[in-house]
Amino acid sequence: MTTLDLTAAGEKLIRHRRATRAFRPDEVPEQTVRAVFELAGKAPSNSNTQPWQVEVVSGAARDQLADALVAAHAAGRQSVDFPYQEGLFQGVQQSRRAEFGALLYKTLGIGRDNDDLLEGYNVKSLRFYDAPHVAMLFAPSNTEARVAADMGIYAQTLLLAMTAHGISSCPQALLSFYADTVRDALGVKDRKLLMGISFGYADDDAPVNAARAPRADLAETTRFHR
Repeated sequence: MTTLDLTAAGEKLIRHRRATRAFRPDEVPEQTVRAVFELAGKAPSNSNTQPWQVEVVSGAARDQLADALVAAHAAGRQSVDFPYQEGLFQGVQQSRRAEFGALLYKTLGIGRDNDDLLEGYNVKSLRFYDAPHVAMLFAPSNTEARVAADMGIYAQTLLLAMTAHGISSCPQALLSFYADTVRDALGVKDRKLLMGISFGYADDDAPVNAARAPRADLAETTRFHR
C-alpha cells in the first residue's frame, strides 16, 4: 500500500467512525471479534504498561449483565469508580454537550420534560442499545490521570479497529455508573471500570443513527506555534 493509499484509508476510517445507538441483533462472528481486540492491543501506552483489562460480553452473559444493570438502576444502586458531577463540563464544553443533547433528543422525539421517555431511553442504554456485544474497559485499581490517558488511547484504537472491520460501536459512560454491579456480574476484582463499549451491526433504519454530532472548527481547538 502506498503512502497515498494509506492516507486515504486512514482519513476515511477516522471520518466514518461514529457512535451508533441502535443495533441489529446479529452477532459478530467470534473470529472477527478476536481479530478486532487483538488489533486494539497494539495501542501505545506509557512505558508499554498496557494497563487495560477488557471483559467482552456476549450471548447469555450479555443478557444477564443487562438485567443486572437495569435492576441496579431501578434500585438507585449507583457505584462510580471515577467521580462524575454535573459541574464537570463548563463553558464551551457544556455548550457543545447541551447542543448535542438537544439534537439527540429531538431525533428520538423526547421532550425536555418527558420523564417517562427519558427513563425509557436510559433503560435502553443500559441494555446496550440492543447491541449483541459489550466490552467493559477496566483499569488498575490505582489508576490516576496518566493511566486513564492510556486507557483513552486504547479505547480509540478499539473503536477504529471495529470500524475497520465493519463493526458499529458506541462508547457509554453510563455503564460505568454501576461499577460494582458490573464487577459482580463478571467476577472482576481490584479493577476500576472506566467505560463500556457496545458493539455489533448498526440498524441503518433507526432514525437515531442519522444524528451526527458536529465537530468544532480547527481554529477553535488548536494553536500552531513556530
